[in-house]
Amino acid sequence: MSAEPGVVDLLLPAARDVRVAGAPPSRARGGPRGGAARAALLLAGVLVLAVSVAAGTRIGAADVGWTDLGRVLGARLGLGTAPLPPLLDSLVWDLRLPRVLMAALVGASLAVCGTVLQAVTRNALADPYLLGVSSGASAGAVTAAVLPLPLGLAGPGAGTLGVTGGALVGALLSFGLLLALLRRTGLDSVRIVLTGVVVGQLFTALTSLVLMASADADTTRALTHWLLGSMAPARWDAVAVCALVTPLGLAAAWLCANALDGLAFGADTAASLGIGVRRTRMLLLVMTAVLTSVAVATVGAIGFVGLIVPHGVRLVVGPLHRVLLPHAALAGAVFLVWTDALARVAFAPREIPVGVITALLGVPLFLLVLRRKGEL
Repeated sequence: MSAEPGVVDLLLPAARDVRVAGAPPSRARGGPRGGAARAALLLAGVLVLAVSVAAGTRIGAADVGWTDLGRVLGARLGLGTAPLPPLLDSLVWDLRLPRVLMAALVGASLAVCGTVLQAVTRNALADPYLLGVSSGASAGAVTAAVLPLPLGLAGPGAGTLGVTGGALVGALLSFGLLLALLRRTGLDSVRIVLTGVVVGQLFTALTSLVLMASADADTTRALTHWLLGSMAPARWDAVAVCALVTPLGLAAAWLCANALDGLAFGADTAASLGIGVRRTRMLLLVMTAVLTSVAVATVGAIGFVGLIVPHGVRLVVGPLHRVLLPHAALAGAVFLVWTDALARVAFAPREIPVGVITALLGVPLFLLVLRRKGEL
């Protein structure tokens, strides 16, 4: 699954001249030097995430104070604090807190997926949204939610597991189609993005076809808003699914960190270091498909998180994936928590989909990365 320890250390002479998953050559040895500094930075990230979750739970049209938040958590956790009135208690516990936790989990998932895909494809622009995986997952989720399928596994009113299963099938299909189209040309930097856009458009068209042919007006309106990316549908059952899948995905990626370091230098280099390139690639691609499908099944397709976060974190901690992955997960969680908070209050009392904001932030960075690579 992984190579010998210190893959990049073995290649430090080459690392000075090679871009690792889009990072500038001068940063090949970047990031905190000592283990204590890395641990301190990781602890700081955890604290920032905890504060962000608490602050994000307070933000919204209805005012929730720090004391109110503490009373709700204390009463729900059996700490003996006096409970709040039922309406305010339900607002915090049933609506706000699941939403903020879902934003953190989805942000972490998408950031990890982007980090992994950029190394596996050696493409600084790789991201589940740009490669069409999110579109495939959306098509699968909508199909499972709208169409009556055999064995009662899905259809109108399908539960979280049914929609998640449909999203996973759609994500795997889109990924399989992408790889099949690139089989002869290879994972070329420009071709993979262009092919991903084509695959994404195909599954977007299939989603629209299913909606127009099978859903009523109210369902179409609700699903169209959801497809833009929204945390509003998040509830505790969906949070539980994400809370189970996201740590497993992060753990799988982290166990393959040395292999990702090798793959960032190319398949031939990775193979020479004893990495099972084909097996590791397939494992990581399936893992990203699972994480993306779970996220999309709950909150819709949110783009560019997997593009923005890994590049920013890589500048701070360097390209070594055993350090990069946990920091990217934390940064992605914090980023989406605050982006969702902005979506709630920017045009209050009207709420805009969080996917709109991430796209507004992601498109300029996408163009900047293209320009730095000399392809714009």
